[in-house]
Amino acid sequence: MKSSWMKMISCYLVAAMFVIGITPRVYAGFSPSEAISILTYDRSSDLGKIRKVLEMKMVTERLRAFGLTPAEIEKKLSQLDDQQIHQLALSLDDLKVGGDGWVWVVVILVLIAIGVIVYFYVTGHRVVIEREK
Repeated sequence: MKSSWMKMISCYLVAAMFVIGITPRVYAGFSPSEAISILTYDRSSDLGKIRKVLEMKMVTERLRAFGLTPAEIEKKLSQLDDQQIHQLALSLDDLKVGGDGWVWVVVILVLIAIGVIVYFYVTGHRVVIEREK
């Protein structure tokens, strides 16, 4: 009786962890109201943030690969209005330089290890490591 109950709970937990693991991440935030959109944008600080990102070696090389010179980039930045500059600066905050792919590898390895442990526990197998004499 106790064994079947433990198997049922184990299977439920494995299924729950699988469902929790495959659900997509949702980024929630406040919706801007009209009162917020009326506010003026600080163009100089936004341009400073954009220029700071443009100074990074990887970004500079990538823009050169597209055939853009620093003078052309400055010219294009000067053509943007305050709202476009602000939107670009906000999107740079969300940019993940270098990515976070290694985190998913660790999470997957931990989930696999938990799955193996649950499998051995549910099936009643034991892993015994003995030292040779």
